[in-house]
Amino acid sequence: MSTSTERPATPVAAPAPATPAPAPKSKPIPLIILGVLALAAIAFGVQRWRYGLTHVSTDNAQVEGHVIPTLSRVGGFVQEVTARENQTVAAGQVLVRLDDREFAARLAQAEADLRQAVAAQGTNGRVGQAEAQLAAARATVNQAEANAQRARQDADRAQRLAARGIVSSAQLDAAVTGAEAAEAGLEAAKKQVQAAEAGLTGASARVASLRAVRDRAELDLSYTRIMAPRAGVVSRKTVEVGQFVQPGQSLLTVVPLEDVWVVANLKETEVRDVNPGDKAEIEVDAYPGIKFKGHVESLAPATGARFSLLPPDNATGNFTKVVQRIPVRIRVDDVADSTRPLRPGMSVVATVVTQ
Repeated sequence: MSTSTERPATPVAAPAPATPAPAPKSKPIPLIILGVLALAAIAFGVQRWRYGLTHVSTDNAQVEGHVIPTLSRVGGFVQEVTARENQTVAAGQVLVRLDDREFAARLAQAEADLRQAVAAQGTNGRVGQAEAQLAAARATVNQAEANAQRARQDADRAQRLAARGIVSSAQLDAAVTGAEAAEAGLEAAKKQVQAAEAGLTGASARVASLRAVRDRAELDLSYTRIMAPRAGVVSRKTVEVGQFVQPGQSLLTVVPLEDVWVVANLKETEVRDVNPGDKAEIEVDAYPGIKFKGHVESLAPATGARFSLLPPDNATGNFTKVVQRIPVRIRVDDVADSTRPLRPGMSVVATVVTQ
C-alpha cells in the first residue's frame, strides 16, 4: 500500500497595508470669489446705508391734479353738445349750448323797460321836473336863510333898544315874532328840498333797478353757453342733446394734465429732514425706467389720519401705536411730455433728496 507524501502548506503572505490617498489640494479660486462677493455685499450695504442717510423713498404715493366739474348755471334744454369724451379742449371753448330763446326774450323785455325809463328821464320827464323842483327849493332855502338872518338881527336890535326904553314892548314882540316866522319859513324850505331830492332819487333808483334787471338777463343768456373753465381733457360726460338740465347740475369734467403734482405719504419718522425745496425723483409705474424730476412744494399740517372721516382717538384707552404718515406735496418739474403724460391717480415711487 503506497502512501502519499503531503507537502506542508505554504503560508499566505499578509496583505500590505493600504497607502492613504493624498488629500485634495484646496483650490483658491472659490475662496477668491467668495471674498469678492463678500466685499461687494459690504460695499453695497455701505452704499445703501449712505444713500438712506440722504434719501427718503416711498411707494405710497400717487399723481394728483385738478378735476374741475363743469356745471350748468341756468336751467334749460340742451340744444348742442360739442364736447366728446377724452377730447382735449382749450380754455373758454364752448362745450354745451342750451336753448336760449326764452333767455333772449327776457333780455329784450328788460332792454325795452330800461329804454322807457331812460326816456322818461329827459328834460320833460319826471326826472327833469324833479331836478327843476329841487333847484327851486334850494333857491327858496337861500332866500329863507337871508330872511331869517335879517329877522334875527332885527330882534336882537329891538331887545337892546327896549332895554333902554327907546322901543315899546309891542315893537319888541313884533320883532321877535318876525324872527320866529322867518325860522319857520327856513325849515319849511329845507323840507321842500328834501322832498325834491327824494323824488329825484326815486326816479334814478327806478332806472338803476331796470338796468340791473337788464344786466341779469344778459348774464343768464350768456350762461346758456357752457364753456371750458380751463384747458384740459374732457371726462365723465353725462349730458346729451335734448336733456333738461337744472342749475348746478354737473355735465362733464375737465382735467388739466399740465398742472399735476405728486402726494407722497411719508412715515412720520422720515420727514425730519424733509423741507420745501428739496429735490425729488418720481418713478411712475406706467413708465418703467423713466424718472421725472421734481421738488418738495409743501408738507401737510397734519397726518392723513386726522383728515379721515373718523379720526382715531387715542384717549379711549384702547391704544395701539401705529406709525402715521404725513402727506408731502411734490411739484413735478417736467410734465410737458405728450408721449408720457402724468394722469391723476397714477401710482408712483417718490424719492426725496434731503439736505
